[in-house]
Amino acid sequence: MQIRKKITITYIALSGISTLMLCVLVYFLFKYNNEYYFVKRLVDRAKIVSSIHYQHDPEKAAYYRQLKANGLEELIEETDYVLRVNGPDSFDYNTHLHLPHEFFEEVLANGSGYVHKSGYYHYAQVFDEGGVKYIVIVGARDSRGTTTTIYITRILFFGGMGFILLAYLFGRFLARRVINPVAKINKEVKRISASNLHSRLPMPEGNQGDEIYDLAQTFNGMLDRLQTSFDIQANFINNASHELKTPIATIIAETEITLLKERDLPEYEEVIRNINKQATRLGNLTDSLLKMTQAGYDTNKQVKDPVRMDELLMDVKAELDKLYPGNRVNISMNDMPEDDKFLTIPSNRPLLELALSNIIINGVKYSNNDEVFVSLSADEKAITVEISDIGIGIPDEDIPYLYEPFFRGKEASRYSGYGLGLPLASRIIKMHNGNINVISEKGKGTLVTLTFGHKNKLK
Repeated sequence: MQIRKKITITYIALSGISTLMLCVLVYFLFKYNNEYYFVKRLVDRAKIVSSIHYQHDPEKAAYYRQLKANGLEELIEETDYVLRVNGPDSFDYNTHLHLPHEFFEEVLANGSGYVHKSGYYHYAQVFDEGGVKYIVIVGARDSRGTTTTIYITRILFFGGMGFILLAYLFGRFLARRVINPVAKINKEVKRISASNLHSRLPMPEGNQGDEIYDLAQTFNGMLDRLQTSFDIQANFINNASHELKTPIATIIAETEITLLKERDLPEYEEVIRNINKQATRLGNLTDSLLKMTQAGYDTNKQVKDPVRMDELLMDVKAELDKLYPGNRVNISMNDMPEDDKFLTIPSNRPLLELALSNIIINGVKYSNNDEVFVSLSADEKAITVEISDIGIGIPDEDIPYLYEPFFRGKEASRYSGYGLGLPLASRIIKMHNGNINVISEKGKGTLVTLTFGHKNKLK
């Protein structure tokens, strides 16, 4: 069912229920009011009947009869009875009265009471005259009350039906007013695809700050992020294709040229060395791309084993000593916690080791093998690793693109590499719920700070 129909039906249902409750309340209040005032008229007549009965003066009795006949509004089928009370539970009964026994018990107990049956009312009141008690009973039919009750019932019924009709019209208007902005958004969303991600939803006019405006703003924000992701992906594919094609084209060209004629052994050796160089480059690039893909997997599946950060740094240093025997990497561990658990984090050890190695190697490479300082500190809140060098630094305009794959600044392009080391390290660090922060100044060096919190610590 469409939301527009749901809103209309819900509005009609709520309006119908509230109207029904109001009609029922009005009906019973009106009926109670009619009954109250009619019984009050019977009370006045009961007092006059008792006065006529008590009077022994014929003139006064005639006066009360005249008052009852002419001074009070005539009642339909009016009757009155005076019954002598003989005891607490006995009285002279009139055979013309067909009233329930409980009614007389209530009158004797409370001094008054009334009963209603089929539009006919009987009111009774106990009077005391000279030590003798009497029950005065007055009866009449409330035809006017019955007529007005029927009339008000018809008014409520037809008025309620009319209100339901209005509720239907108002409900449709309300649903249209509420859903139209959503329908417009839905229409615009259907128009947007991968080929026109630059398109944006028009912001609803006059709705700034409401849910519809927030929805359009949120969707436009999502489109901004999608377009950025698509652009980065397209740039990544273009750069990856270019980097992969170069060594492949070189290998094919070397082999084609070599096969054109027979060559001497030294020439074949030179060709093989060139092919080996390009194949090694291709292998390194492929390995980096595969690791970049691996670093994008689900964190919960990747992070498994507890690793001590100090041991991991020492392993990285040992590998660096093999690759770069003359490196000048200095590791400082002066601010160590007494509790070893503050040095341990859950991790994918090979990937985390790769991330640390890439950052440290960048420090060695871009400082022309000058000193690189690595410091480790830890407490109950976090583990912090700082890697600083005194190399070429990074220009301010290049810093926003540091984590974009294959991006290489003008200064960095003078050194060998693919522009994958820092983006790969950043993904791995974030996969381990860590933060990476780079502060650099051109010509003075770079400081990379890695922070790992303990909130996801293994127990």
